[in-house]
Amino acid sequence: MSAQSVILASGSESRRRLLANAGVAAEAVRPNVDEDAAKAAFRVKGMRVADQAMQLAELKAIKVSQRMPGLVIGGDQMLNLDGEPIDKPKDMADAGNHLRKFSGKTHRLETAIVIAENGEPVWRHLSAPKLTVRPLSEDFIAAYLEASGEGLLKTVGAYMLEDLGAQLFTRIEGDYFTILGLPLLPLLDYLRTRGVLQS
Repeated sequence: MSAQSVILASGSESRRRLLANAGVAAEAVRPNVDEDAAKAAFRVKGMRVADQAMQLAELKAIKVSQRMPGLVIGGDQMLNLDGEPIDKPKDMADAGNHLRKFSGKTHRLETAIVIAENGEPVWRHLSAPKLTVRPLSEDFIAAYLEASGEGLLKTVGAYMLEDLGAQLFTRIEGDYFTILGLPLLPLLDYLRTRGVLQS
């Protein structure tokens, strides 16, 4: 096994846990990127949702890689509803509005990952699972929000697939790990090519 260090440029507990459970020892470092300002700039330019996610992932990876040695993983996930980027809900009322907007429709989770080394990107990957939400009643939405709590505000779609969020969907096309926020299988494959993991 390589002594190459792996750093996760993220404060996301779910991404850190996915890596740890897969046997990747990664130090988590917050990149301290102003995501709202970056998104605003991207949207003024009319950038596609997938490109916004990729740019943010790269921004995070490079920012940490400029000050720390090793392979730095930056990731970002954006919800794409018919070409419109949907951000994390601001409060529980906004989470309800998200669910009403998704009801009966299919959206994509543009999930980007970039690895930087010595301040430069060395690997990129984009996955975009498609999720179809069943028609949701107001009674279901109210009960779901009450049962799920404010943890939903940390998620881009106001759902966690590994919890009650599974009840929202009629169809899912894509990788489970990617939906949770990290395209784990291609990432592990790259880490094997770098000797971080055994091949």
